[in-house]
Amino acid sequence: MRGQPVRFTVRTPLPCGPVDVTVTDVGVARLSFLGDRERAVAGPSAVLDDPRVSRVRTALADYFAGRTRGLDLPVDWQHTSGPQREVLRTLHAQVGFGETVTYGELARRSGAFEDDPEPALAARTVGTIMGSNPVPLVVPCHRVVASTGLGGFTGGIAIKQWLLTLEGVLAPTLDWAPAE
Repeated sequence: MRGQPVRFTVRTPLPCGPVDVTVTDVGVARLSFLGDRERAVAGPSAVLDDPRVSRVRTALADYFAGRTRGLDLPVDWQHTSGPQREVLRTLHAQVGFGETVTYGELARRSGAFEDDPEPALAARTVGTIMGSNPVPLVVPCHRVVASTGLGGFTGGIAIKQWLLTLEGVLAPTLDWAPAE
């Protein structure tokens, strides 16, 4: 399977259930919260033997169980370009486990909007970029919040709240529990 992108599904404790992941020889190229609940989660046996798949499965299991402080996985940036890539790379490099940053602050840090005289427009653009992030979780767009609250999240606000609770940003509710 080396050389070919591999798509597989991973079970998660997230409110959405499983996630779909695509890996290449470079790294994680796509992650979707719209995991196919009907597709076999294990996938074909050739996929199970692929070290790229094993690395992602292990990293996700460790993250959800609280054994690690983030996902140390390589990213294949092929589905990003221009300001989107600059903003996502900045997020990936600078905003760690248990931290948050506002849309406006991420716009400033990235340097992608230095020539834009309207900070509010740059912040909204960053919000749009977060919504187009091809590798959420790995590039942690759940850590980007509005200056007035949580903001939105493509996978749904319940997922964002769950992830921020896992990372200790939000206090857990009585019904919240991490993966075992």
